[in-house]
Amino acid sequence: MTNPSSRQRPDLEARNAAMRETMTSLLEGIGRQTAQLKQAQEQALATTGRATSRDGLVTVQVNSAGIVTDLQLSPAAFKSSTPIKLSETIVLTMQAAARDARSQADEAFAPIMAELPDLPDVFEGAPSLKGLIPAAPEVPSRTPRADDDDDDDDESSTRAAVKDDEDEDDDDYLASRWEERYS
Repeated sequence: MTNPSSRQRPDLEARNAAMRETMTSLLEGIGRQTAQLKQAQEQALATTGRATSRDGLVTVQVNSAGIVTDLQLSPAAFKSSTPIKLSETIVLTMQAAARDARSQADEAFAPIMAELPDLPDVFEGAPSLKGLIPAAPEVPSRTPRADDDDDDDDESSTRAAVKDDEDEDDDDYLASRWEERYS
């Protein structure tokens, strides 16, 4: 290897100093991001989701993984609902609680994810890593039923009669789905 000329040496030393400064800055950034990531993970793991059904008969709490940790049924749940409707309400409330927990976990990671550079930002010509990790599946949202109309109008008695007919149809439909799945 040849010794650089005296004119090249200051240029090489300046480049070397700039590279050291860049590496030091990157390492400090990685250290900060690692600490932030650890804090976000702890926060996400500590989250709990909670939801109460629209009718107030069911309350569910889940942990950060969406696993039910508490289920509370109002004493009126057994008097004012059929078993099929109550089971549907429980499932929908569990899903809402899981969405709540997921939303809190996403909020914990959002600031970190926004600051993370993509590989091409650090290494010119490198492939992007964005989109390589698939997003977690969404928790299904509740499908509105035909009787979910909350409007109060003069046709309330007519709607009540229609609602009773629809409820029977819903019960029959849900019962047939239940039998298909569990028979």
